[in-house]
This record gives sequence, C-alpha cells and structure tokens, in this order.
Amino acid sequence: MRKMRMMSAGLAVALSIMQVAPVYADAISELKQQKSATESQLSQVNSAIASLESQKAEILGQIDTMGQELAVTMASINTLTTQIDDKQEDITQTTSDLNAARKQENTEYEAMKKRIQYLYENGGDVSWSNMLFAQEDLSTLLSKAENTQKMYKYDRECLTQYAETVQQVSELKEQQEIEKAEFETMKNEQEEQKGDLEVLIDEAKAASVDYGKQIAQAEAVASEYQAVIAEQNEQIEILVEQQRAAEEAARKAAEEEARKEAERQAAAEEEAARQAAIEEAEAQQAAAAEQDVEAEAAELDEESYDDSEDVSYDDSSSDYDSDDTDYEAYDDEEDDDSYYEEEEEEEDYTPSSSGSATGQAIVDYATQFVGNPYVWGGNSLTNGIDCSGFVNQVYAHFGYSVARQSAALRSAGYGVSYSEAQPGDIICYSGHVAIYMGNGAIVHAADERSGIKISYNAAYQPILAVRRVV
Repeated sequence: MRKMRMMSAGLAVALSIMQVAPVYADAISELKQQKSATESQLSQVNSAIASLESQKAEILGQIDTMGQELAVTMASINTLTTQIDDKQEDITQTTSDLNAARKQENTEYEAMKKRIQYLYENGGDVSWSNMLFAQEDLSTLLSKAENTQKMYKYDRECLTQYAETVQQVSELKEQQEIEKAEFETMKNEQEEQKGDLEVLIDEAKAASVDYGKQIAQAEAVASEYQAVIAEQNEQIEILVEQQRAAEEAARKAAEEEARKEAERQAAAEEEAARQAAIEEAEAQQAAAAEQDVEAEAAELDEESYDDSEDVSYDDSSSDYDSDDTDYEAYDDEEDDDSYYEEEEEEEDYTPSSSGSATGQAIVDYATQFVGNPYVWGGNSLTNGIDCSGFVNQVYAHFGYSVARQSAALRSAGYGVSYSEAQPGDIICYSGHVAIYMGNGAIVHAADERSGIKISYNAAYQPILAVRRVV
C-alpha cells in the first residue's frame, strides 16, 4: 500500500510538471522560430554586405589602376610638353640659322655680283689686251689670270655652299616642325586620355561612395538584427529560467500535495483500521451476547419443561407463548444487526458559485468595456478597475461568485490545460488574470497605459493556470 502511495505521488508530481511545461514550451518555441527568422535575415544582410564590399574593393582597384594610368599619362604629357618646348627652341634656333644663312647667302651673292660686274665693266678686249701688254713677263700675266680664275671658282663654290646651307637649314626646320606637330598630336591624345581617365575615376569614386553608403545602411540593419537576436536570446533565457522555476515550484507544490495526500490516505487507512477494529470488537461482543441469549433461552426451555409437569396444559401453552415471545424479541435483535453494517459515504461537490451563463456570453459582456480605464483596486467596469476586479465583476454579472485576488482565482472552478481552454475560462498569470476569448485571444484590464483591452496572444507571458467556472 505504501509503495502504491509513493507511485501515486510520483505520478502527481510528473503530471504537475507536464502541465507547466507546455505553457513555456510554446512561448520558447515561438521565440526560437522568431530568432531563427531573424538570424536568416541577418545572414542575408551579411551576404549583401560582403557582396557590396567585394564590389567596392573592385571599384577601388579600378580607381587605383586608372590612377596609375593617369599618372603615366600626365608624365607622358609633361615629357611631350618638354619635348615640344625643346623642339620649339630648336625650330627657333634653326629659323635664326636659316635667316642668317640666307642673309649670308644674299651678302655673298651681292658681293660676287659686284665683283663680276666690276670685272665685266672693267674688262673687255681692251682691258685684257692692256693687261697682256702691260705686264712685264708672262708669269705675272698667268699669275693674274690664275688669280682671277680662282676668284671666279671661289665665288661659285661659296655661292653653292651657301645655297646648300640654306637648303639644309630649311629641311631641318621643316623636319623640326613635323616632329613638333607629331609631339603636339601625341600630347593632345594623352590629354584626351587624361580627361577620359579623370571622368572614369570620378565615376568610380562616386560608385565607391555609393557602395560605402549602402554598406553603412546594411551594417546598420545588421546591427538592429543583432540587437533583436540578443533580445530574443535574453527572452529565451528568461523563459527557460521561468520554466525551470515554475517546474520546480510545481514539483514542490505537487510533492507537498502528494505528502498531504499521503498523510490523508494514511490517516484514512488508520481510521479504517480503527473502525475495523471497533467493528470486530462489536462483532465479538454481539457474538458473545448471542451466546448468552442462547444460553438463557436453553435455561428457560429447561425450566419450562420442568414446570410443565406441575401446571395444566393451558398454563403450559401460556408459558410456551411467553417463550415464543422471547424468541421473537431475540429475532428482532438479530434484525438490528444492520447497525454494524458499514454505511457508504457519498462525496458532495460544492460549486464556487450558483450562476448560469455560457462562456461566450461571458466574453460578449466583458468586451463591452474595452477601452475603459485601468485603476488598481478599482471596482467600476466603466470608471476604472484592475485585472482581478474585472474578472470578479464580469462573473458577478451572471451570478457567479469568484475571488477578488488574482492569486486566489487560481483556485476558482476547476483546472484545465491551455490546449483545452474555451471562451469564458480564466487565464491566470503571475500577478495577473484575464478572460479567454478563444483563438489565442484574451480580454483583460492590462495596465494604466492600455486600460481594458483585447490581446491576441494569450501566452504573451507564462500561464500558471487555466480555470473553468462556467
């Protein structure tokens, strides 16, 4: 028997913990699902950040490459500018040399013309004949003639040389001008390339800035998701701790109730044993009394038999009737043995109220006061009331008498699980109560900020009990 009591107590403890666990398990599961969804969104944002950073890095690499190309282009432009300037100096010098050569050519040409003019003007047949006959000897004549010939040849060579010099200087100037034009063309091309590179660099920098802004925005979103995940983790830890505390409290309460129940059962067994002992003693007493009665009856029979010899038949008949009367009295005593029979006790259930309503009627009446103010300790459904007062007054409207304190309401009616909750049931929390509407919704006097309102998540905090009165 004791072993059975221990098994019953253990089963009661397990059932109490099982009633608490689903309340928290649903909330924890929902939070974990929300956390998983948030983590998935955070992963997507982090992937987007990584992609943006990769694109930004690529843009920065392009900017660096184009910057190097721009530096090379600018160096080339500077080199070409220097070459153009040097070439311009060469052209200037060549032009000066060309002008000097042409001037020298003209000077020599004019001098030669004057010498030739002089010779022709002072020459002729007479001049030559005078020169021939005026000379003392032939060698002098030949010497003069040779000098004259050399002078003609020199003039011709000088004129040819100056003409060639002019031609060479002209060709040099033309070549220098061509080279200068080529340098200028190359410079223009480099400057165009420089302009294109600068435009591309500006565009790339703008794109890099835009990527930076997108990354900053995505990082801000990621930070928000991380904060949400941290908050969800904290809420999960709180609920897990509350679940452990509730399970521990339920276990202790169940153990205490089991202990009390065991004590009650032990007392009942002890009382039953005591009653059994009393009944057995009474039965023994009854048996002894019956033996005494039988002995007395036997003695009376013997005495009646002895006396029958001295009395008449009528008297004997009278005695016999008297004896028969005694036996009838004894039979009556046997019929009274029902006194020792065990009476069955009938257990009566006394409800907490005498009202009459449906759960939906309770809900319909309660929702009429949505929007009215919350007042701690208040008792007016219109001017102000608290959570337990709200439940008390709504049920009182239908003739039900329930407790006025939230803790006491956990004992109202009888308990059901949250999965079995129906409209009109009382949902009990730690320090708070509400009326269940169905489909996970409740109507309750929430707080001073919200007043009486409808909430669509009855498990928004751990549910300690669900009580059914209606």
